[in-house]
Amino acid sequence: MIIAPASAIFDLLANPRRHREFDGSSTVVKVKRAPERLSKGATFSMEMKIHVPYSVKNTVCEFEENKVIAWHHFAQFVWRYDLEEVLGGTRVTESFNYDRPWAFAIIWMGFPEKNRQAIVATLERISHIVTTAG
Repeated sequence: MIIAPASAIFDLLANPRRHREFDGSSTVVKVKRAPERLSKGATFSMEMKIHVPYSVKNTVCEFEENKVIAWHHFAQFVWRYDLEEVLGGTRVTESFNYDRPWAFAIIWMGFPEKNRQAIVATLERISHIVTTAG
């Protein structure tokens, strides 16, 4: 649980220019092209680095204000954030899907564990950002 309203967390997630701040994987270098605020169907490109630099274009595939935001890139793997207001704050669930047949390669390379660790770090960063904003 993060001790902040869902709206504060969602505003952070919906701002692509702030993704580097809360990225627990440390792979987001900077935004390349993006709207000021994400919305359903919006696209945004990020400069990334995992050993070597590359760019990725994402499309927002789910968007429900203060509740859910998700995006995917060309390989159709989805990063998703579900927000649920609870007593004293917001329960945030971050997930990444591996439900495509071609996921075997990233599974074999150990990405599920790397992503699990990155998700933990991301949620900690989000908590720190929204609870110290002021």
